[in-house]
Amino acid sequence: MVDSLQKPSFEEIRPGVKAPAKETLLTPRFYTTDFDEMARMDLSVNEDELRAILEEFRADYNRHHFVRDTQFEQSWDHIDGETRKLFVEFLERSCTAEFSGFLLYKELGRRLKDKSPVLAECFNLMSRDEARHAGFLNKALSDFNLSLDLGFLTKSRSYTFFKPKFIFYATYLSEKIGYWRYITIFRHLEANPSNQIYPIFRWFENWCQDENRHGDFFDAVMRAQPQTLNDWRARLWCRFFLLSVFATMYLNDIQRTGFYEALGLNTREFEREVITKTNETAGRVFPVMLNVDHPEFYERLEVCVQNNEKLTKIANSNTSKIVQFFQKLPYYISNGWQMLKLYLIKPVDAVASHGLVR
Repeated sequence: MVDSLQKPSFEEIRPGVKAPAKETLLTPRFYTTDFDEMARMDLSVNEDELRAILEEFRADYNRHHFVRDTQFEQSWDHIDGETRKLFVEFLERSCTAEFSGFLLYKELGRRLKDKSPVLAECFNLMSRDEARHAGFLNKALSDFNLSLDLGFLTKSRSYTFFKPKFIFYATYLSEKIGYWRYITIFRHLEANPSNQIYPIFRWFENWCQDENRHGDFFDAVMRAQPQTLNDWRARLWCRFFLLSVFATMYLNDIQRTGFYEALGLNTREFEREVITKTNETAGRVFPVMLNVDHPEFYERLEVCVQNNEKLTKIANSNTSKIVQFFQKLPYYISNGWQMLKLYLIKPVDAVASHGLVR
């Protein structure tokens, strides 16, 4: 725990430029995909909806939104100690995630320009949005005398290859869970303005509408590719990505509960609300939803939380890496077992639940 009377120190690659957080299973990922396979997709079955979404992107409703006002023009030294550390981590993780989206969408727009013009323009306009988000967050970091070298991130991060349908699942959920996270924080702080310790949260209402539109785009693309939703493999993969996204968010945020408490939120209640809302939203496109009301769902996630706390203690101990590996192994196995048991909880049939016809 950082002394609450002192400012935390951060590793820097040069003065004022924060060293990127170490890559782990829980850090934001950078993605690449099979661009040729995506270019070959036939979108004609849902082209009208995609063109309507493209018109929304062109309208650029938030083109004047990401402008800092006078509320930022002050010292933020009163945010100190552990709260400052967690706040900087929040800004860094958010900026990295937005920049990851920018890189993927920009590359897709470039690669698809001559083969799928509608898709290419949608991706280019989404990359515009993500660049604004990342820039706004990076500017917020400067209020804490830090910044991220986004060019360095581009070159230093490892990239995860996903086939196009997996990109659709992952990015759809990332955008929709981003919407519910931002709007939930915004509504809480709107009702409790005394907890608004930094002005960036005032931007979240309009900001999250970008996330929502991006999610709607991936919804439309998946509907144009029925095989990504309508066979037994799709049901298995949708369960996998739902669980992966929910578990990653839960484990990350519980580790940083002090940040949410500083905003006056109960972290676990916040997690449950965001997971429930995202699960319901995903059920309007995915064939299944997770049974997040099952009594074992959060119980098993809490076991993983406890395991991760023990893993952190071991990692911070003075024992050798070999000894640490064997000390960590039981907790890794336990986490894997918890995830398997969570995956095997019978899912909810989304089509029946929402009364949808596909």
